[in-house]
Amino acid sequence: MTTAELVSVFTVDGQGGNPCPIVVDASGMSASEMQDVARRHGHESGFVLPAQSDDFDATFRFFVPNHEMEMCGHATIGALWLLARHGRLPGDTIRISTRSGPVTGFISRDRHGEPSVEITQPAGKTVPLTAGQRDDVLRALAVGPEAIDAVTPCNAVTSRIKTLVPMRSPEALNALDPAIGDVEAVCGRIGSTGLYPFAVIDRKARLFEARQFPRSSGYREDAATGIAAAALAFGLLDYGLVAPDDDEIRILQGRAMGRLSEIRVRIGFAGGRPVGCLLGGNVALMAAPSG
Repeated sequence: MTTAELVSVFTVDGQGGNPCPIVVDASGMSASEMQDVARRHGHESGFVLPAQSDDFDATFRFFVPNHEMEMCGHATIGALWLLARHGRLPGDTIRISTRSGPVTGFISRDRHGEPSVEITQPAGKTVPLTAGQRDDVLRALAVGPEAIDAVTPCNAVTSRIKTLVPMRSPEALNALDPAIGDVEAVCGRIGSTGLYPFAVIDRKARLFEARQFPRSSGYREDAATGIAAAALAFGLLDYGLVAPDDDEIRILQGRAMGRLSEIRVRIGFAGGRPVGCLLGGNVALMAAPSG
């Protein structure tokens, strides 16, 4: 039986975060065996395989219970954190091949030798929803227009398209209770992989809160979604909610699930234009290895 180690990524004070099974040596596994790991655990799962060219140090694959994903931010961070703890990385800068494209991981260590991980994501793009699409999303979320802020919801993407829905308050955000079938249907209609409603907690401190309702992952809600948070960072930039600089943006998630998480994003600029971002957060080991 292949060994999967369970970590939680984007934790707050060692608690919360998104649970993620990681197989640090999946070189002998088939795709169906990888998906079986995700099904058994009920979470996104990450798998480390040998690099297929000299351009990379490793290949990562990702599965949710229902299908394979091109990219998973928290699984990438969790896998790099585990590999660093096991002493299985070639250095502090790691070149990773994923099905969504190349990702670079950066490892740093605190004075106790504990690793910290950040990974790259490409520059984000946003496309405002039409009035009809906005109303369709609100029906799926089972709220009226009074629940959202004045700015227009949009589809945003770094690695996967997420639909950003600006809620009027954190209370309105955490009161959402959409039906999973409605979320899947509306995401299909608007070309999204998940609804990512968010609210401003402290604009000056660049602190926000969000929830992720995925299109079709095999579960209703995510406790922490790095790829969505990266997309949100560029949405916040376009909305004018953060200044165009590389100061850290913090995004809380998972409060409604009892698994408060914190995702950190830093947007990089060149010549005044955003060129990508770094995505990071804390990781904790959850349990002994399991099959």
